[in-house]
Amino acid sequence: MHKSLLALILLGISSTSFAQQKLESYVQEIKGTKLKFDMVAIPAGVYKQGGNVQADEKPIHEVKIAPFWIGKYEVTWNLFEPFLYKDYELTQSLDGKIAPEVDAVTRPTKPYLDMTFGMGKEGHPALAMTHYNAIQFCKWLYVRTGVFYRLPTEAEWEYACRAGSDKAYSFGNDAAQLDQYAWHKGNSDGSTHLVGTKKPNAWGLFDMHGNVSEWTFDQYIEDYYKQFEGKVADNPVAVPTKLYPNSVRGGSFDSEPVDLRSAARLASDPFWKQLDPQIPKSNWWFPEAPFVGMRLVRPVTPPSHEEIMAYYDKAPIKDY
Repeated sequence: MHKSLLALILLGISSTSFAQQKLESYVQEIKGTKLKFDMVAIPAGVYKQGGNVQADEKPIHEVKIAPFWIGKYEVTWNLFEPFLYKDYELTQSLDGKIAPEVDAVTRPTKPYLDMTFGMGKEGHPALAMTHYNAIQFCKWLYVRTGVFYRLPTEAEWEYACRAGSDKAYSFGNDAAQLDQYAWHKGNSDGSTHLVGTKKPNAWGLFDMHGNVSEWTFDQYIEDYYKQFEGKVADNPVAVPTKLYPNSVRGGSFDSEPVDLRSAARLASDPFWKQLDPQIPKSNWWFPEAPFVGMRLVRPVTPPSHEEIMAYYDKAPIKDY
């Protein structure tokens, strides 16, 4: 099977079958707990991906995207911490128990420092998790809910961020308006903030610009767009084959306005683990990246259980 076709199956992407299907936004409850989160329906469409500011955003090209759901907010510590700590998950359980299949999910090693970095926990975005950690969190959700959640592709992320806009930001080109929509270096006081406290984009998604940058599934390839020049890319995805770099989007509370643009790309870096004293370095945490978080996606057409587990169960690549 062609590698790109396999990737589409693995991610549950269908470009034709559900193009006209009307999706509804919903609230995902996690059975047996007090936890829930909002997912927003995103329609199928075609948009122009990329920009003219940085070389890795060029050329601007058309991309066809299948419908999907995406998190209304960035994943918060409220939702992430029960995955991180079994004892905390017990406190969120309505019957004080954890099902054996949930208990069997591999959890992160407990970090050796405060991964909130003193910026706040309740209602704040979870942060500093590795790409592998983010995917394992999705696996925990799958075991908990039976629903396939994953990281967005770069193309899906930008499509959702733009929300129909072809301007620098989802709200237009005027960076002076950023304070209404985003926490960034100029207004954040060097910290994350409660999710959903700024204006959403046209599709009702909060903090797509700023607060924390967000993982995508894709390998970061600087000239990845060149192959699509003059073409329409159909649900593109650069399947990761190396530990570094992966693509991060959206900019953060510590980013300049230019890095909050819808087209702006950031590459993960080994420096993000520079101060990790563990040997080998942790598969789970980036102590030098307190600006990276995540947002969930659910495809309309889920893969088979076997394909889902293949997505979740890829062994971590050893760090260096």
